[in-house]
Parts: sequence; structure tokens; C-alpha cells
Amino acid sequence: MAKYTMVDQDTCIACGACGASAPDVFDYNEEGVAYVVLDDNEGVAEIPEELVDDAEEAFEGCPTESIKMAEKPFYSKIPS
Repeated sequence: MAKYTMVDQDTCIACGACGASAPDVFDYNEEGVAYVVLDDNEGVAEIPEELVDDAEEAFEGCPTESIKMAEKPFYSKIPS
């Protein structure tokens, strides 16, 4: 089953836990706030199957519940 993720950057405290759990999924901006590297935190890119376990570990370990996960994209891309 497909999984999607994004970070609520308003509640992220830049603790670094997600990057430690899933460095191929999460990185940090200039302020140290996490974002999803797969789609620049848009929540529309499916997490590659080999990274799902790491992303779920980050989701479960986020102290502020800033990491969101779903089985559908968070937003629909509007065709250009």
C-alpha cells in the first residue's frame, strides 16, 4: 500500500529525530526545520517501498507529532 508523508513545519521543533530515523526521506531547511526531500514537503510523492519502514519510525518517534502520514497524497497536483 502506498504511503505519503509531510511535515507540519509550524509545529516542528527541529529536534533531528526524523533525519536520524529516515535520512533519505527527511532533511532540514536553513532554520533546522524538517521537510520531506522526496517532494519538497508537498505530501504528494509516494514514499519508495524500501524507505517506508524508516519513515514510519520517524512518524512514531516525532515528539510533536509534526510528521503526518497517509495512504493517499495530501494534495492533488493541479495539471499545468
